[in-house]
Amino acid sequence: MSELFSRTFHVRWGDMDFNAHMSNTAYLDMAGDTRMLFFQGEGFPMSEFERLRIGPVIMRDEIDYFREFRLLDPVTVTLALAGSTEDFSRFRLRNEFFNAEKKLAARVTSTGAWLDLALRKRTAPPPSLVEAMKRLLRTEDFEVLPSRSI
Repeated sequence: MSELFSRTFHVRWGDMDFNAHMSNTAYLDMAGDTRMLFFQGEGFPMSEFERLRIGPVIMRDEIDYFREFRLLDPVTVTLALAGSTEDFSRFRLRNEFFNAEKKLAARVTSTGAWLDLALRKRTAPPPSLVEAMKRLLRTEDFEVLPSRSI
């Protein structure tokens, strides 16, 4: 992939918290939506994951906040590969959130694995999904993750 994957959303009423800015769970929801939009664009809509009987499971999310978002603000969310095992059974994805002025507002780093939905165990993804993940741009701090069980 030659360019950074990104999608633009708007802060919705349900994304707001008591302090009148976007809630922490809204960042995680937008990160997840961006990931799934990437996979859909690469030929992996939900129906394909269902057919393959695999799915992504996130084991850890880290959020760094830099600027606020308020109701109806546009939010551009990028997606990049921050790490993976050799077989891509484990991965680290990075979402960055930019405001209308293109300033970094937040960063979500998610570490996950592919789950065999029948066995309920970590699995290596099929080659076509590995190729899709390889098309993500890598972060500057990309690292090869150790292979270990969930």
